[in-house]
Amino acid sequence: MDNLTQVAKLFLAKSSQQERLRRTLLLHLLQTPDRRITVTFPIKRDNGDTEFITGYRVQYNNLLGPYKGGIRYHPHVTEEEVTQLAFLMTIKCALAQIPFGGGKGGVVVDPKKLSVKELEQVTQGYAREIWDIVGAYKDVPAPDVNTNPEIMRIFAQEYQRQLRRHNITMSKNERLAVITGKPVRQGGIAGRTEATALGGVFVLDTMLTNLKHKIGKTVAIQGFGNVGRHAAEILYSQGFKVVCVADSTATLYDSEGLNIPKIIALKETVKSFKDFPPTFTRTKEIVTIPVDILIPAALENAITKKNAALTKTKIILELANGPVSPEADRILEKNGVVVIPDVLANAGGVTVSFFEWQQNLEGSRWSKQKVYTKLKKYMQRATKTVLKTQVNYQTSLRNASIITALERLERKR
Repeated sequence: MDNLTQVAKLFLAKSSQQERLRRTLLLHLLQTPDRRITVTFPIKRDNGDTEFITGYRVQYNNLLGPYKGGIRYHPHVTEEEVTQLAFLMTIKCALAQIPFGGGKGGVVVDPKKLSVKELEQVTQGYAREIWDIVGAYKDVPAPDVNTNPEIMRIFAQEYQRQLRRHNITMSKNERLAVITGKPVRQGGIAGRTEATALGGVFVLDTMLTNLKHKIGKTVAIQGFGNVGRHAAEILYSQGFKVVCVADSTATLYDSEGLNIPKIIALKETVKSFKDFPPTFTRTKEIVTIPVDILIPAALENAITKKNAALTKTKIILELANGPVSPEADRILEKNGVVVIPDVLANAGGVTVSFFEWQQNLEGSRWSKQKVYTKLKKYMQRATKTVLKTQVNYQTSLRNASIITALERLERKR
């Protein structure tokens, strides 16, 4: 992360001599991950060809508990990217005050170019390669980019197959807790699908309550996958005016507010915004739309130094990972835009993953209402703590979020 040097200086500046030694040791510890693994395994394509697939698993730090982090399937995923994301998971889990460390996985594959059978082989092959380093008390994977509950189910199934093959006895509860984001019928938890978006809305609500100046309710959302769609749906139901939504093909705009339920229903059959009826108005650059709240909910670097100065928003809620580049971050801060960072804004997903893990180990079944209530409590607590840290250190919300996490990690040293 580009701003880590600045954060480290702030973290060390406000410390006693004894604290400075502990904090220096912690920062040194966090410079490198505990373990990085690269695996290669074959799959048989439907045409009979054999193809070798590369995958990664990075276990960054487990001071607070088992490593925790998603598995992404993407043709351009790299070990460096997975390592950086594993570090961010370390920070995110510490910030959310959940008993996990940070990890991440990635498989170099384009799932859009694979059949269902081929994709199943990819998941089985990856699980076979890393099964012995994961587990309920070791490392707990979850969904990420291009992975879903069905892929988690296949991973869990292969994990259990490997346990049997190696004559390892384990309780049913512990076997279930090896991975989160599973289908509800296979040990998943109610509310996990919308957890990242809902957690982000809880963070936003808390921020709006604590801001000294009043912010309006117009919203633009970039990305209309699982997170963006649920964010639009939740905010619309709460009376926010969602004036702009974008997927990877087109951007829809209505200054009077879009009919989000209608768009969600239509997208079930018309998969891309570019194919929507001409009655929907299009626009080009979502970042330049004048709104109170801009929500990047797609991939990294949506806002860069090229377009940061063109933004016409008061708040950016980072529901995607790393949607604002470091250069853009500095421009936005200079222009008075409040950026709610990803490590706080999208921590709802991993928080509900923690609830699922807890539910599995207990052998219980949580209601959706219980999940929502506990998620709200966790997200509000994290946000209020970050706001206090921001005041104490006189810094940005991003820096304050990282410092808050570092302080918790320090207490566990």
